[in-house]
Amino acid sequence: MHLLQARTPAPLKLQAPGQALSQVDVVYKFGGSSVRDAERMREVADIVCSFPEHLPCVVLSAMGKTTNMLLECGELALSCHTDQIGSLPPLRAIRDLHLATCAELGVEPPVRAEVERLLNELQQLLIGINIMQDLTARAKDSLVSFGERMATRIFASYLRSQGVPARQHDAWDLGFTTDDNFGNGDIIYDDTLPKVCAALTFKPGAPRELPIVTGFLAKAKSSRAITTLGRGGSDLSATVLGAALQLKEVQVWKDVDGVLSSDPRIVKNTRPVTELTFEEATELAYFGAQVLHPLAMQPAIRCGSLSVRVKNSYNRTAPGSVITATRDLSNTVVTSIVLKPNVTMVDIHSTRMLGAHGFLSKVFDVFARHQVSVDVVATSEVSVSLTLDPKRIWNDGEVDEEIDRLVYDLERIATASITRDAAIVSLICNVSRTSEILQRSFSVLLREGISVSMMSQGASKVNISLVIDAADGQRAVKALHEEFFGSEGCGCNGDGAAQ
Repeated sequence: MHLLQARTPAPLKLQAPGQALSQVDVVYKFGGSSVRDAERMREVADIVCSFPEHLPCVVLSAMGKTTNMLLECGELALSCHTDQIGSLPPLRAIRDLHLATCAELGVEPPVRAEVERLLNELQQLLIGINIMQDLTARAKDSLVSFGERMATRIFASYLRSQGVPARQHDAWDLGFTTDDNFGNGDIIYDDTLPKVCAALTFKPGAPRELPIVTGFLAKAKSSRAITTLGRGGSDLSATVLGAALQLKEVQVWKDVDGVLSSDPRIVKNTRPVTELTFEEATELAYFGAQVLHPLAMQPAIRCGSLSVRVKNSYNRTAPGSVITATRDLSNTVVTSIVLKPNVTMVDIHSTRMLGAHGFLSKVFDVFARHQVSVDVVATSEVSVSLTLDPKRIWNDGEVDEEIDRLVYDLERIATASITRDAAIVSLICNVSRTSEILQRSFSVLLREGISVSMMSQGASKVNISLVIDAADGQRAVKALHEEFFGSEGCGCNGDGAAQ
């Protein structure tokens, strides 16, 4: 039987959750891995409906690797003939995935037609990119939006087919508004929060339809063009919804058992972190942890009463991690250890710094003119050392030229040198125990023969960062994790304090 004609037996009807409630009381967000195909969408629907005491708003990412395939389509469209657009391998894979999912889930004919319309619109956009030979940041945002738009339509239709009232929403129709920073739009909260609250507040007597919302997407306030919130921005979408509706909890469902003590791709015996603060979660995300978007905590901090729970859609019984404004750190040494590879260290030296005022201002004015943000900073009487992430700031082909321009301007006020291929190892920790943490860390790294080029304690007071050679990054993380969390089964408390 042809793939698009295949149908599996219809599962049992689902129980519609929260129908006795007057308003949405929780947000569930599911990432691309959680909704990668029809089978996973069924599982997510079962999770959504397994808490009948809650009336959820559901935020979805694009299915599986759809976002990556959409970006690949854009790049290929620049180099192929116009009549080859429709047969681009990633475009065909996207079409097959979404139409097969429609068929397997038995979505309503109007929704299948809507998905086909979006696929045709996507192909027309790629033809336009091909003809104009220009893939702008604005065009990329329009391009990647198709993933979330199709996934949410399919999922809402499946819920309805199972007897669960559900309504799909593109985020901009609810009021999600950003600036015109395409690719990484900043939410305009004063516009967004009241509009989202009004759009998702049920009127008396209205049906309690589960809102199914596109993650990652918004529209710019001035141009009204589609914008995105940066990779992983669906997490931010979820917490914006939670803040707008003044909820107590947002649940972010991933493919790991919550926030972990380190990257499981590096350390085999990682363990879940049961609780952490917004500051700890933000630092973890910024310095390399892939579990949450770096800005996802901002709406929760703004709201004050909102907590974020990270759960595993592949292991729903796992308790996960709860992120709140404060927690008791008295028994905590280290919460988690993360690696940020491929950073560049800049050393700026000048004897004019001695006793001079305004020198640091001049240094950071140079970075501001080049629109370069820095990761960590350390200063002494005559020098400033800092790190930056070139690939986060510039496109690959621009890195060398842009760094040369930056150094040229810095050398007008000081001597500047560059160290490439560095890495930042960040210990998210209880900095009231800084002396102990540094003593143990440097002892471990000395034993491993790993040199530390720079050390910085973050202004957040939950982070100590060590800059080392990138080649030593994974080895350093493994050794430090062993020091603070012990070997598998050693009896540690999950917060870096061996019992």
